[in-house]
Amino acid sequence: MKIDVNQLAEHLANTPFQVKGIYRYSRNTGVPSADYTDSFPGFVFPLSGKIEFQFNGTPYIFSPGKVVHGGAKMKLNQKNFDDANWEYILVLYRICTENLAETSFSHQHFELPIGQSPRLIELIMRLWHVNNQSGGISMFQTEMLFRDVLNEALLCVANRQNSCASHTLFERITTYIHENYYQSLSITSLAEQYNVNRNRLSYIFRKHAGMGPAEYLLNYRINMAQKMLFTSDVPVQQIAETVGITDPFYFSRVFKKQYGISPTEYRDKFINNPC
Repeated sequence: MKIDVNQLAEHLANTPFQVKGIYRYSRNTGVPSADYTDSFPGFVFPLSGKIEFQFNGTPYIFSPGKVVHGGAKMKLNQKNFDDANWEYILVLYRICTENLAETSFSHQHFELPIGQSPRLIELIMRLWHVNNQSGGISMFQTEMLFRDVLNEALLCVANRQNSCASHTLFERITTYIHENYYQSLSITSLAEQYNVNRNRLSYIFRKHAGMGPAEYLLNYRINMAQKMLFTSDVPVQQIAETVGITDPFYFSRVFKKQYGISPTEYRDKFINNPC
């Protein structure tokens, strides 16, 4: 099931819990598959390969790039893939309160798409090694590291979600620019139209286009002008106005900066020498 990562983070922040066990499983451990999950909820951190488990009939494939959570005492089924050598770490935790609703995240099964995170893998391995040491300090470090692991996993999910959302917004704005580049567009009007501030708009364009929105708009206008110069005999000044640039001298200057020659020279060169 899909979850709201912010709601999950709020749940973990407000629910006291304690690590009850950390286990490392692989294809060759020889441990028989169980019919039910443990009496404690847990997070599964896949390290390699893939294996499918079903929690109360819902299938999840354990593979790198995701974290899977299972509630306590859920019906469990396992499916191996013939050519897959899998390995994962399971962290069980105990809820330290009796007033936890049955609908809470700790009673549910769900998947967190984290993507590739070397830091998360590093934290998981540190957690595994620290947990296998004895003494009070290792117990304390285990509790702290597990929270670091959860924090990193939640941040990975949030960053991926933000990236998807920003890419969707980028596509919407660029589509609008492509359809309306000849109009009197401004970065302020675009930001207001899509309900983002100028800094956010600039960040989105630099992230997905490698340039700011103003530069993107100007480049698109110049590219459209280049096509018009090549396919028509409309005067240069009129072409500049057609693509939304009212100053012909500015148009000539930025065109030459992008193509190395003036609009007139460009037209003469390619119309007279089409090859």
